Amino acid sequence: MLNYRPKMFDEASKSHASKNIFIIILIFIAVFIVIAILESIIPGVVSIKPVLEELADSDLEDTSVLFDTKAVTDLAARVASKPEVMIPTMFSTIFGTICSLIYCRCIEVRKVSSMGVKKAGFFRNYLPGILIGLVLMTAAVLLGALFGIHTVKLSDDFNIGLIVLYFFGFIVQGMSEEFIFRGYFMTTIGGSGKHTLVAVGISSVAFSLAHFGNPGFGPLAFFNIALFGAFAALYMILFDNIWGVCAIHSIWNFMQGNFYGISVSGTGDTTSVFRTVAKSSSTVLTGGKFGIEGSILTTIVLLIATAAVVYGISKKSAAQTAEAQTETVNA
Repeated sequence: MLNYRPKMFDEASKSHASKNIFIIILIFIAVFIVIAILESIIPGVVSIKPVLEELADSDLEDTSVLFDTKAVTDLAARVASKPEVMIPTMFSTIFGTICSLIYCRCIEVRKVSSMGVKKAGFFRNYLPGILIGLVLMTAAVLLGALFGIHTVKLSDDFNIGLIVLYFFGFIVQGMSEEFIFRGYFMTTIGGSGKHTLVAVGISSVAFSLAHFGNPGFGPLAFFNIALFGAFAALYMILFDNIWGVCAIHSIWNFMQGNFYGISVSGTGDTTSVFRTVAKSSSTVLTGGKFGIEGSILTTIVLLIATAAVVYGISKKSAAQTAEAQTETVNA
């Protein structure tokens, strides 16, 4: 496991990218800023009307409200969670996928296969990813229900049309984050000659830090998001393919937000099939405003999932070593 390198890292090593880790990180920050700007254009436009409506409903005679950080943050969170804003925001993340592909293909001058983007076996990788994402989130929710941390009840009213839109929105959003942090950033680090675990570790921490501004983000949320990043990175390395983790990421978020009715990384409540209500006052158990991703329940589920993937990589690595030794002896 410690010495295992996927084929995509070898392919990425043939790129024009710098081999200096600090330059790689600085370039990634620059690319990430460009992506963030592009992804914010459409949400910025569609947010104008809801913001004005929120302001109209507020008492603005006292202009000091505009300088109240908490009031402004709460207003922004309410607007961002509205379907007319959140759904376009999710679809706007397609710029993350597009920019990552353009950068790797045109700037680093490497094949998209080095990002784990393979034409062959798309459904063979994507469909199991859907099941895994469903199982992982369901396991975390059921653990909480089993120990009385929260209750899960069928929603009294939910909008099927909106849920379908959220589903496809999460398909785009999950894919884009995987292309940015795993398909681009991790493989660039791996291709620079750095150890596989270095590539996994740095990309996972960067992935978690990208959630820093989300409501309720704290130490446990930081650890869990980084742990999800590590799990996703190792899963991608195991299969040398990005499509499986794209599916896991998308369905993880969809099940969380629009099936079980839990705030996705602090983005607020949306229409959902079920509604999960906290019974415990402990943020360690419930995740607080950040949602179940900030809970110890997610830690447990992801540690088990990560251990299973590490075991799979270890077996694959051992098989490759044995095969290489056999070829050496035969030679």
